[in-house]
Amino acid sequence: MFVDTHCHLSSEDYDDIDLVIKENLDNGVSKMIISACTFETLDEALSISKKNDCVYVTLGFHPSEALVIDDAKLKLLAEKLQDDKVVGVGEIGLDYHYGKDMRDLQIELFERQLSLAQELNLPVVIHSRDATLDTINTLKKYKVKGIIHCFSGSLEIAKEYVSLGYKLGIGGVVTFSNSKLSDVVAEIGLENIVLETDSPYLTPVPFRGKKNSSKYIYLVAKKISEIYSVSLDEVAKITTDNSLSLFDLK
Repeated sequence: MFVDTHCHLSSEDYDDIDLVIKENLDNGVSKMIISACTFETLDEALSISKKNDCVYVTLGFHPSEALVIDDAKLKLLAEKLQDDKVVGVGEIGLDYHYGKDMRDLQIELFERQLSLAQELNLPVVIHSRDATLDTINTLKKYKVKGIIHCFSGSLEIAKEYVSLGYKLGIGGVVTFSNSKLSDVVAEIGLENIVLETDSPYLTPVPFRGKKNSSKYIYLVAKKISEIYSVSLDEVAKITTDNSLSLFDLK
């Protein structure tokens, strides 16, 4: 059985959410964690989780939201983070690929949410794009644990995150022929990895180009089993144990 530690499951992306969840369960996904990372998606994610025992959520504000998040929205986030179906804060972080002009605002929003996670003793899910140094330096200020979402950096960066106590979220990118992620994964150890899809994005090969969902996570696990030369069952067990431990789930 697999845990998808990061998916986006909403009526904006899927016509029939109940069917999507059923297909995921039928394909060995025992738990799904929805990442609701804009103000508009918080309530729907919570509603889906309350209707489905297998669904949990992380709530937070993506760095692209830095211009529109104010004190009132952060206060509301703090309240919603105390819901029983919330297992973490995320995805939060820094993204300088499109938003470098908002660097200071992004760092401020990032730090305020890290502070919330520390206060509530919740793990974090980190988005970092073209902002590695600032991300690492900011994380070092807080006593939190979590996942580096959609990790695609170098081995040196991977080891730095692992040394800080973070798991690396590995998804469909590891199956892409033009990705060097396999080489990094091979060197960091299965104990440092959790599985994710980031659905509906980043669909693994051979379905790349189609809409992603958690039902394809076995393809990520299969690729990882090939990298480590271990069975698919072992990948499933270790990554599931990693996920359940991190998010304090049974």
